[in-house]
Amino acid sequence: MSSAFHQNIVIIGPAHPLRGGLASYDERLAKEFQQQGNEVSIYTFSLQYPSFLFPGTTQFSSEPPPANLNIEVCINSVNPLNWIKTGNRLKKERPDLIIVRYWLPFMGPCLGTILRKVKKNRHTRIVCIADNIIPHEKRFGDKAFTKYFVKPIDAFITMSEKVLSDLRLFAKDKPAKYVVHPLYDNFGEKVSKEDAREKLAIGNGQKILLFFGFIRRYKGLDILLDAIKLLKDKNYQPPITNFQLLIAGEFYEDRKTYDEQITQLGIKDDLILHTDFIPDSEVKYYLCASDLVVQPYRNATQSGVTPLAYHFEVPMIVTNVGGLPNLVPDNKVGLVAEPNASSIAQKIIEYFEKGEGHFLPYLIEEKKKFSWTKMTESILELAQSV
Repeated sequence: MSSAFHQNIVIIGPAHPLRGGLASYDERLAKEFQQQGNEVSIYTFSLQYPSFLFPGTTQFSSEPPPANLNIEVCINSVNPLNWIKTGNRLKKERPDLIIVRYWLPFMGPCLGTILRKVKKNRHTRIVCIADNIIPHEKRFGDKAFTKYFVKPIDAFITMSEKVLSDLRLFAKDKPAKYVVHPLYDNFGEKVSKEDAREKLAIGNGQKILLFFGFIRRYKGLDILLDAIKLLKDKNYQPPITNFQLLIAGEFYEDRKTYDEQITQLGIKDDLILHTDFIPDSEVKYYLCASDLVVQPYRNATQSGVTPLAYHFEVPMIVTNVGGLPNLVPDNKVGLVAEPNASSIAQKIIEYFEKGEGHFLPYLIEEKKKFSWTKMTESILELAQSV
């Protein structure tokens, strides 16, 4: 298999009408393969999660479908008869390459069964893009489901070295490659800070810190709230004034705990809360309105927020966990903190002392590494090698 020849490629994973970062990624990847002359379809879910596994308000996008993409809405994650039907359909269609996303062990039985059927055609090669192998929030059956999933896979792409290491617990000898998460460049072009703040009704006279993305415990929003309290303390040295924290993203767990923390800390007036799901068409305004993106994660593999910040050229503070520091070179693209309130507060102060001008040249240069062409070439090379 060579990238010089046009191929019939199927991507299995979330896509419109489903919403979220995985769907955006799969659609952007499909467009990249299409631009290279390949025939591409996305097989997505008619039922992705049963309601008890989905903590948000809705799984579906309010945005129009992406233009010029063939999206088949056909996979039911909990119906074994559907898995067999879909697997037999793909076996018969004989795509040259299937690229399958794996981000949650719950999907292991469904995807593993489909791919076992496909393998019987002795033609299709299967490459997995593994977002996570060991999930952030563990559940019964995780190891068994992942072990079942990996068996029919020919090769793997991971977007962090941590996931690559985790993968070796389940697939020691299969080809695998670490490739950085490409830029999310499908959310529109950069707009001016003034226009973005006008859109969001945010004043121009203050510094804006951004916490972006759905809210779960492992992402450490509570740690960042404690850091905001430290920064607002008049006795904290050196002081930082005239700033607010913009929290943009949907709660994927009980909001009450955070509301109680905010009240207890007395920082409500220091926050701007936009805690509904952020549609794709509005993402650019949140990034462009901000001076600094803060990712205060307790643990992580990689983060889709990082390539967003790169695309819109916003410096970052990340915590020293998982693959985050590898993607944000310290004191260049941003700053690396320890996952505690004191360290994050100090790094916020350090950022504003150095100023955006220190970080922006490094960020603009570093973002050149995050290309979709590098991702597609890596996938095709792996497929060719098996």
